[in-house]
This record gives sequence, structure tokens and C-alpha cells, in this order.
Amino acid sequence: MTTRIDCDTCVVRGLACGDCVVTVLLGPPPELTFDDDACRALDVLAAGGLVPPLRLVQAVVPPEIESA
Repeated sequence: MTTRIDCDTCVVRGLACGDCVVTVLLGPPPELTFDDDACRALDVLAAGGLVPPLRLVQAVVPPEIESA
């Protein structure tokens, strides 16, 4: 499993970029992909206060509801 990070789809882009691990490590990229091991490593570094956490927030698509 991988985590795809596309900053263009982040709903807090611009607001949270300065405190996001992606920006700290690589600058604001158009898109990144991290595997599970890399995501766990970033979580450990963030938990230890060495880097900020990933601030990616993706919009949720509401479910389609059919009317009666």
C-alpha cells in the first residue's frame, strides 16, 4: 500500500504548507508517493518532534443519494 500525496488536492494547501513534513523535507511538490514504511518512518519522526506531521487533508466526496 502506498500513500499518494498530491498537494494540488489538499484542501489546506497554502494554509498548512509551512508546517507540513513534505514542505520541510522536499519543498512543495506537485505530487509524491510514499510506501507504508516511509509513512511509518515519517510518523515516528513527527512523534519525536524532529519534523512536522503530514498536513495533507483531502476532500471527501459525499455519497450519492437517490431520491424516491
